[in-house]
Formats: sequence, C-alpha cells, structure tokens
Amino acid sequence: MNSFDVLLEAEQALLQIFSGIDTQVKHNLKRVLDAFRDRRVGAHHFAGVSGYGHDDLGRETLDKVFALVMGAEASVVRVQFVSGTHAIACALYGVLRPGDEMLAVVGTPYDTLEEVIGLRGENQGSLLDFGINYRQLNLTPEGTIDWQALSRGVEKNTRLVLIQRSCGYSWRPSLSIAEIEKIIHIVKQQNPNTICFVDNCYGEFVEKCEPTAVGADLMAGSLIKNPGGTIVNAGGYIAGRADLVEAAACRLTAPGIGSYGGATFDQNRILFQGLFLAPQMVGEAMKGTHLTGYVFDKLGYPVNPAPFAPRRDVIQSIKLGSAKKLIAFCKAIQQHSPIGSYLDPVPDEMPGYESQVVMAGGTFIEGSTSEFSADGPLREPYVVYCQGGTHWTHVAIALEAAIDAVGEAEEKLTQSRKAAKEER
Repeated sequence: MNSFDVLLEAEQALLQIFSGIDTQVKHNLKRVLDAFRDRRVGAHHFAGVSGYGHDDLGRETLDKVFALVMGAEASVVRVQFVSGTHAIACALYGVLRPGDEMLAVVGTPYDTLEEVIGLRGENQGSLLDFGINYRQLNLTPEGTIDWQALSRGVEKNTRLVLIQRSCGYSWRPSLSIAEIEKIIHIVKQQNPNTICFVDNCYGEFVEKCEPTAVGADLMAGSLIKNPGGTIVNAGGYIAGRADLVEAAACRLTAPGIGSYGGATFDQNRILFQGLFLAPQMVGEAMKGTHLTGYVFDKLGYPVNPAPFAPRRDVIQSIKLGSAKKLIAFCKAIQQHSPIGSYLDPVPDEMPGYESQVVMAGGTFIEGSTSEFSADGPLREPYVVYCQGGTHWTHVAIALEAAIDAVGEAEEKLTQSRKAAKEER
C-alpha cells in the first residue's frame, strides 16, 4: 500500500474521532467566550502601556480572563516569559525555599528542567544550588505512575509535588485530567499543605478543563504552544491559587512589583485573539496526532499514544529505531512546512537539552511548534515527537512525504546491512 492509500484509509477510519474532537472544540470555545463576556472584553483592552507597564487595563483584564478559562483564582500572562521552562522556573523559585523538597511524581522531568533543578550544569543558580532538595518517583516498568509509591511518597518537608502532564522526551502515556486529579487527591491526603504544581505545556484545551479546575494549586505553560492559538509572538503564563501566582510573579519581576509590572508592547490584541483561536488550533493538532499515529502504526512502527486512544496532549511519538530514519522524517516535515521549506534539519546541540536534537519547525513563530512540527533527541531508541498542526490536512500532506522518506531510509539501511554481511 502506498503512502496516499495509507492516508486515505486513515482519514476514513478516523471520521468519528474527528467529529468528537469538533464537539470538544465547541465546549472549550464556549468557556473562552464565557470568560470574555464575563470580563466585558472590548477593543479598548487592546491598547498597551510602555515603560514599567503600570495600570495596563488590557493586561489586567487578560489575567482575569485567563484565570476564568483555566478555572483558577488568578493568573499572570506575560510576554516577558521567555518560554514554558522559564514560566515553570519562576513558579518553582517563587514558592520553594531552602530546606524544602520538590518531589517529581512522573519520573524524570523534561530535559530543559534538569538544569533548573540542578541535575545537570553547575553554578548557575539551580534549585539544588539554593538548598532545595529534589526527589523523584520513577515510573513502573510499563511506563505508568507508581501509585503505591505515590501513596506513601510525601514526606514532612515535601513542599511541592511536580506533575508533568506531557510525556516530554520519554516513552510514557501523557497524563489525563482524571489522573492528575487522582495524584492531587493522594498527595493532599498525606499533606494538605503540599503544593501540587502541574507543568501544563502541550496540554491546554486537549480536554474539557484544566488541572487548576480539578485541584492543582499552580500550573504553568508557554504561550507559543497551545494557548497562543499559533499567533502569539512570545510569552508564558502561570495560573492557580492567588498567593502562589503572586509569589511566582515576584520571581519574574521583583518583590514588591510582582504582577503589577510588565509592559505588553502593544501585544494585548494578539494575546486575546490567540486565546480565542486556541481551542480550534488545538483541535486540529489533536486530529493530526490521530492521523500520524494511525499511519505509522499501520506501517509497523510503535506509536505513543495508540491511534484510537484518547489524546492527553498534542504530541504523537513514533519509535523509528535509527538516526537515519529520524533525520529523514524531520527533513520531510521541514520540506512541507510553510516557512523554511528549503532548509535541511541538522542534529545539533541546543541550550537546555542533554543530547543533540534534530528539529523540523517551519513555523511562523520561531520555536512554537504550533504548525506541524517534529523533533527528537539523537539517542536510542530514536523516537520522533510530532506536535502541532493548524489544519489536519497540512499534517496529511506532510505525512505522505514522511512515509516515503522513512521507507527510503529503511531500504538504504537494509542494503547497507546486506552489503556488510556479504563482506564478512
């Protein structure tokens, strides 16, 4: 079966799932519209202020709208956050103090958090440098949460529990909202004062509510991923309990300034509009993950999540098994991207990552992965992580080329092995 036929079969098989995603988009768009209406958002909120950013009505209103959408007491939505990792770091530094312990309950955190914690790198002001202890609960051999270990894992000095919603660069199921709610319940039973913090990157609008709506004390993410609706230029957010959000904001700015500063550089309209577009864009990306998972499962590759499994983020993983296939896949995606289609992805070192990474990201916003993107670390078992997709039809077009590229790489590998065997 050629690539066109595989995709045609996938599209037919997934029609019912696509319809269900559309229904969920409608639900999530309604909660955004309800928040806009509640806070009486108007064109006058698009104007920004310069300098210190004091009395920015648009920014203050956006914070309240975002909190309502997320089911949180408060939020800070700022273009000054460099990335999701930066927003997460501000949250962690905001609430943790020397002698406190942070407990990661879903195994090893995402690569870019390792240096924030202090697992890699030296003398950069990591949490460990400041006397904040770190401990983690490893996943079971099946890649799931060790519920038994979690039920007794919270200790007296465990100030914060880190819950990473998305799989990151690991081969495990991403967390559902129901699982996050269960984690929070188990933690609070042991110590109601332990802060439950969720790294929410790639998870916004994938389900019908967010972690803060089911008891998370604090969460953070990037605006150039899901909640930016593909058009926000930069930034991140923190949402949750009002006192914790303010403590995190004081790490972004300074004590005494907190959430009351930060110029918006005439970005308020885009921030509001991106939030409005976000449910639809996430819905399209979810369709793309189903399509990607289906076709590569049919081709015999291990995929995570499975083709018909409910989505918990906008990431689809494929275990390609070789560096050549990983690079070939990313090259095909790049060649069918709207921006930089003429570029060849080359594995390279990236700040915050342990291994060399190859990335295909022909996006309008650098680094956003909101348009269909693919990347992966050059390490065993050579998994490619696909994200985003503003139209599932764009994903289908790019996948057709990726299927052929991986097939050609497989053929070359087979010929190389055969030649090596004959030489022996």
